[in-house]
Amino acid sequence: MAPLSGLRVLDLTMWRPGPYATQLLAQLGADVLKVEPPGGEPMRAFRSHFDLLNQHKRSVVLDLKSAEGRARCRELAAAAEVFVEGFRPGVADRLGVGHAELRRANPALVYCSLSGYGAEGPLADVPGHDINYRAHAAALAPDAISPTADELPVADMSAATMAAFAITAAVLHARATGEGERIDLGMADVLAHWVATVPEATTTTAPSTEAPVPNATQHRVGPVPGYGVYRTSDGRGITLGVVSEDRLWAAVCRALELPDLAGLGFGERLKRVRELDETVAAAVARFRADEALKRLRAEGAPVAPILTRAEMMAHPHFVARGVVADGTVGSPVRTAVAKPLPPGEAPELDAHRGEFWRG
Repeated sequence: MAPLSGLRVLDLTMWRPGPYATQLLAQLGADVLKVEPPGGEPMRAFRSHFDLLNQHKRSVVLDLKSAEGRARCRELAAAAEVFVEGFRPGVADRLGVGHAELRRANPALVYCSLSGYGAEGPLADVPGHDINYRAHAAALAPDAISPTADELPVADMSAATMAAFAITAAVLHARATGEGERIDLGMADVLAHWVATVPEATTTTAPSTEAPVPNATQHRVGPVPGYGVYRTSDGRGITLGVVSEDRLWAAVCRALELPDLAGLGFGERLKRVRELDETVAAAVARFRADEALKRLRAEGAPVAPILTRAEMMAHPHFVARGVVADGTVGSPVRTAVAKPLPPGEAPELDAHRGEFWRG
């Protein structure tokens, strides 16, 4: 019998982070029931990816925009031990499958929300993808260039692994106490926590504002237009995280004064990757970093500055979420019931000789 045999997991996640988290549980024996929208999860269009992230699961189609679909989802959640969702903050509540709603019927339910910046905090509503979370978490070097299509999505995979760990810990607590949990896990939080565990002296320093401005030949084209690292007129790096979303592409185009390109759909953008990405790079290079960030944020574009470790440690978002606390490392897992311990002292050598287990 596998270690997690008998654990019932209702999985409403799509794409990569959530499905990888629940697959880790499934590989250890959990019964993972994958809820997909009519027509299936969009990742099914990329079967080589989908099949690797959804092994050992079962699938059911539910239309959460219909009363019947919502009712069936709530029925399944009432008999589950774990519920995992990867919607933007607030969407699960609007669909009638939010944390408060489901735990009223199932107080022992472990409810995990997995999102880019978490459900609460100054950055909670900011759109983004892996490259943006890495930038905000100081997990990109100041001289970073755009990733290739096959580069490991570090934020996605690290957060998924942390989610599986946090879920398992919360299930242990729920089985012992009958009290469920709300786990609010941000992908950027996990990387920021990792960076915070590396002492300041070993990290790279911020680039000089006098750095030479890279020319067009120094920009590496990313996997899709509008995804990667872009240099501003003052030599700083910012990240854009457009993948397939037309609304995010349009936001970038509005901000960078490229109105003629704003209406291009994803299919057309894929046919013109180099041309369009180099156009975006040239447009970003017209502005200083502060102006580019202001413009892009105002339009709701998925943008993030490449922060240094010191900037990340002082960032209001990571401070508010407890990822860093009192200038030191906090916890990447944010829970509502059983809270992680605050920062503490490391033990001196052999300081607890002769002691036994607590409690």
